[in-house]
Amino acid sequence: MIITIDGPAGAGKSSAARALAQRLGFEFLDTGAMYRSVALAARRAGVDLADPAAAEALVAGLRLELPAGRVLLDGEDVSAAIRRPEVTAATGAAADSPAVRRRLADLQRAIAAGRNMVAEGRDQGTVVFPDAVCKFFLVADPEERARRRQRELEARHEPVDFAALLAAILERDRRDAARDIAPMRPADDAILLDTTRLSLDEVVDRMETECRCRFSRS
Repeated sequence: MIITIDGPAGAGKSSAARALAQRLGFEFLDTGAMYRSVALAARRAGVDLADPAAAEALVAGLRLELPAGRVLLDGEDVSAAIRRPEVTAATGAAADSPAVRRRLADLQRAIAAGRNMVAEGRDQGTVVFPDAVCKFFLVADPEERARRRQRELEARHEPVDFAALLAAILERDRRDAARDIAPMRPADDAILLDTTRLSLDEVVDRMETECRCRFSRS
């Protein structure tokens, strides 16, 4: 069974997906880590991901693996490296590349084949797993999403400017929605959940209840 959780940055997808997977005994597919890995590989190789041919050549030769709690890029554990600010800044270019999106969608389907999985991202319910048994689309006020990101960065002792964070989130939303390939939008059959004023446990409680109802009917 596949469960998808899509939505904009800061809506709580990753935390909710991990928690839901744990409750249900499913595996967790961190697609954001995959795009970050491509961005890291591109930086290391000096590849411009805006160049379609160069992007396609890069991703064709990459080996990405996601063993429990880790991210391996060509056999190297890059779990920490992909969270660095310079990689975060470059990840948008990876997400905007049609060649990268096609390749990673194929990899995501291959990873999930024959497994019970919670997949989070921006196009999981619309493009990658359109037949998922349960689909969610999480949203939250941009200001709340910026505050969450601010807390996350402060916990890592990284410099934070709230206005810049908010502007970056709004720009990312615009780019994700305007993409020619796999634009971010709720699937027609997705359940919309506003997490602005909900705790993580409240979000996961609602998703778990819906999933178990779906399971009982399938």
